[in-house]
Amino acid sequence: MRWERGRRSDNIEDRRGMRVGRRGLVGGGIGTIVLMLVALYFGVDPSVVLNQTGGMAPTQAEQPATFSPEEEQLKEFMSVVLADTEDVWGALFQGSGQAYQPPKLVLFSGAVESACGFAEAAMGPFYCPADRKLYLDMNFFNDLAQRHDAPGDFAQAYVVAHEVGHHVQTLLGISDKVHAARSRAGEAEGNAMQVRMELQADCFAGVWAHHANKARQILEPGDTAEALAAAAGVGDDRMQQQARGVVVPESFTHGSSEQRMRWFSTGMQSGEPGQCDTFKAARL
Repeated sequence: MRWERGRRSDNIEDRRGMRVGRRGLVGGGIGTIVLMLVALYFGVDPSVVLNQTGGMAPTQAEQPATFSPEEEQLKEFMSVVLADTEDVWGALFQGSGQAYQPPKLVLFSGAVESACGFAEAAMGPFYCPADRKLYLDMNFFNDLAQRHDAPGDFAQAYVVAHEVGHHVQTLLGISDKVHAARSRAGEAEGNAMQVRMELQADCFAGVWAHHANKARQILEPGDTAEALAAAAGVGDDRMQQQARGVVVPESFTHGSSEQRMRWFSTGMQSGEPGQCDTFKAARL
């Protein structure tokens, strides 16, 4: 990916090296409830989150930290990708008579406190609608390359663009509508709605890639394949097969590898957010 000459975003919040501790219960267990809701929203087993937090509220304290030149370069790359999403979505929103409000990207190490609760890096990157921030431990990219067979800088850019896609859903009011519908639905129906949410975010990531390349020629040979490998690598079927040796479609919360690749491709080929309406699609 050609990124070195790209604009850098001011919306990076660097919390790497900050220690996250735990203190007292939050208001009669409210913190625990919030964490469970967040876990369900992001397709994470709530028991995993509760085991990690013990229902405790985190505190953060500054700790001295040094980072390698490679880590600092990756941070700079993240800043350029974020800036590029700002430019693309800013123009698309303006074209429809709306104002785009960019999110902040929080970089953290190991664990982090967000307005949605406490999270550890094992949960993976996530978007918190309560504070409109993306959260990312950059060590996830090692897992993406090694465990999910998706190395490369454009695979990393896809991850950021996908989380920005969730931010776009929040700004458009899609997230609130889906959350309200899921609160009235059973588990299987709720999972199916969440799959449509995730696939739309994949499609929005493709829309970003389309416009970024059209405007700034960011793509190099092999970049599209890197993004598709990332989409496939985090498909529910592949992850369940790796973790359990069995695939249970009814429990999908993000979509299959094939679906995630296809919806990213739909956005990238069309460049039209209107083509990303997974909620009306007869075929996912």
